[in-house]
Amino acid sequence: MKENHSNDKANKFGMVIDLDKCTGCGACMVACMSENNVPFKKDESKKLDSITWMHLYRLTNKKPFPDTEVCYLPRPCMHCEGAHGHPPCVSVCPATATDYDKKTGIVSQIYTRCFGCRYCMGACPYHARYFNWWDPVWPEGMENYLSPNVSPRMRGVVEKCSLCFHRYQLAMDKAYHEGRKELEEHEYQSSCTQACPAGAITFGDLNNPHHQVHKMVKPSKHGGKPTATNAFRLLERLGTNPKIYYLSSKEWVRRLGDNYLPEEKTGEIGNHQPKGHH
Repeated sequence: MKENHSNDKANKFGMVIDLDKCTGCGACMVACMSENNVPFKKDESKKLDSITWMHLYRLTNKKPFPDTEVCYLPRPCMHCEGAHGHPPCVSVCPATATDYDKKTGIVSQIYTRCFGCRYCMGACPYHARYFNWWDPVWPEGMENYLSPNVSPRMRGVVEKCSLCFHRYQLAMDKAYHEGRKELEEHEYQSSCTQACPAGAITFGDLNNPHHQVHKMVKPSKHGGKPTATNAFRLLERLGTNPKIYYLSSKEWVRRLGDNYLPEEKTGEIGNHQPKGHH
């Protein structure tokens, strides 16, 4: 019998990040690097070739004191669905080293297939992919801390956030041995979600109405656009249909999320309709 991969039946794992709770501490970045064997350099001051699956951005409303407001925005891979399951990065990969899994909604990366053309990096509008310019070198004794469930990447390949997919595999193995086909919400959680001290990151199945992520953003059935108040996705207008949602009570944060031009440049002060993007 042919397996049903329809969007209504499949899982769509994703995140909801509450920017009003995020303090910019960077615990999610550290947890991600530790969990996924992300390599680092002796001197990390040169950021052009650094690797950070979870990147933290600092946003500001650009108003002078005392009206200045600051917001921190964590950015993992968006795990876009694109149009009919064709994310921008998947569509351009000549080696089929990246693919969209219709069972989970996760965009995979197969390092042994990648030959480093970096087309996917150019196609990704979120700058969520990183190229390995060097072979990872671990300080003496630090190889003992590496996770045995995640293979370290070699020089010359692209890597990115996998939503800790190895944790999904381990949870599914456990469920199989217990005679179950479905996972409970708590059984599969990303490392950044568990490490966040402010509880700003929520992880789960966006297709499951019982999961918190679904309740928080109420994604539409077609395209997944959030219907909840104060919820948004980055660069919504591009139609990439990402599975990372954000919450913010500040309008200027939500507008930056879709990369609006400053109002003074549109020539229509107070008009919130987009006139273009950077």
